[in-house]
Amino acid sequence: MKTITTWKSAHQFQSEHDGNVIAIDGDKVNGHGPKALLLSGLAGCSGIDVVDILEKMRVEFSEFSMETEAEQTEEHPKIFTEVTITYRIKTAPENEDKVRKAIELSLDKYCGVAAMLKKNSAVNYKLVIL
Repeated sequence: MKTITTWKSAHQFQSEHDGNVIAIDGDKVNGHGPKALLLSGLAGCSGIDVVDILEKMRVEFSEFSMETEAEQTEEHPKIFTEVTITYRIKTAPENEDKVRKAIELSLDKYCGVAAMLKKNSAVNYKLVIL
């Protein structure tokens, strides 16, 4: 895997991977900050797993979103100490155990981003059935 990240101005960068471009902005005006991108990467990684697992389980769902929050140290380098992902999914209440199983498989076995973050931070989740 390789990315190319190019400085544009001030704290603004453009990062490219396989022809896809994202904006990074340390001032968070014209793009995500680097740590927010890390949280988005975690949510995307786990979300892909959860969708795939639920499809294999034949669990029907419609709306699905994740809110990812991190606590971090006060001193530099400010690192994450705890990350919490709140999964919100619209599915039948009787599917809750299967959804939890999919989330736990993602966070404990399949999601590489979660595995990397867990080397330094607690990664927890909450589930909201809509």
